Amino acid sequence: SQPSVAFAFAVLVAAGEAVRVRPPGGDHPVGPLATAAALGYALLGEIDGRPAVHNVLQTVAVVAAGTLVGLVPHAARGTGALRLDPQARRLLTVAFAAVCYQPLHAWAEATARPGPWHAALLLVVLPLSACGDALVAAALRSGRRRRLFQPELSDALRAAFGIVPALAGTGAVLALAVGAGGLWALPVCWVPLLLVQFAVHRHAAVRATYRQTIASLARATEVAGYTPKGHARRVAALSRAVARELRLTEPQLTVLEYAALMHDIGQLSLVDPVAGGATEPLAESERRRIALLGGAVVRQTGVSPDVALVVERQADPWREQPLTARVVRVANAYDDLAAAQDAVTGPLRVLERLRLGAARDYDPRVVEALARVVAAQGPGTAGAGPG
Repeated sequence: SQPSVAFAFAVLVAAGEAVRVRPPGGDHPVGPLATAAALGYALLGEIDGRPAVHNVLQTVAVVAAGTLVGLVPHAARGTGALRLDPQARRLLTVAFAAVCYQPLHAWAEATARPGPWHAALLLVVLPLSACGDALVAAALRSGRRRRLFQPELSDALRAAFGIVPALAGTGAVLALAVGAGGLWALPVCWVPLLLVQFAVHRHAAVRATYRQTIASLARATEVAGYTPKGHARRVAALSRAVARELRLTEPQLTVLEYAALMHDIGQLSLVDPVAGGATEPLAESERRRIALLGGAVVRQTGVSPDVALVVERQADPWREQPLTARVVRVANAYDDLAAAQDAVTGPLRVLERLRLGAARDYDPRVVEALARVVAAQGPGTAGAGPG
């Protein structure tokens, strides 16, 4: 029914899927414009003053067809394995929104409810749809990462209510605009959003280049022979995983990752390299000198002062450190100690040693978070080998 309307929304979903963008800190690209268009179709009650007659099955079919068409350019470019989790979640969310909204809208029309009732229905359906999407996302990530469901659900809810209001609001505006002005309202509302997404994509590209610059600077210690190959990258990855376990915010994760990449930059001041690049066995005064020199170098690079603070506080007592510095210190100690251990039993011995140093050298809460991350990753995935 109403094929021109179905085709118009399918085109919007396909276009939104074709111009996906990777969110800050995200693992995979997403299509926010495709999701907004799909929600707009699910919440469509009128078209230029005439009732919309599509049902839930047609809504799901149109969104699925648009999504598949939008995935074709990515498959043709061979951009790697396509993960369909976001698209499957989108279909489930749209189906849930349509199941909730369309009968309520029909009831409001049949009982001649005034316009504000439609806004109230949207305010009820959209948060419920967001919660449903968060439940599905948490279940998928919990199974994939072998992590408890509750922390994943907390992360998913926090992420959902960061971006969902914008997506839901856009979808609602599309539906209301088409209801009042017909299909000509779609390009009027959608094209500015597309331009905004291109701007976000450029910003993400600048951030990626910035991170690559920092990673290249961090490799100076490896090239000079002061630290083992891949040490900074392993510490950064492990620090980020532990920080997620501790539920740090995205800005904190960014600061922590940059600091972890450059935490050993102060070793370039040493006359002779430390054996294995491991600073944990050094005297406290020597570790503090390296940390302060590293912080001074970081400040000269123009990186955020917060990053320099984390680097220069590495040798301080952990109770005086910011949480990000505690995380980097524990991750660094784990990688330093695990380098000399075998891949099977080494992680357990290293964790036991860190636990013995907890409350004196390391924050016990961070050590336990590290233990959960290592258990989830499996033996030999962190700190084992130079890769």
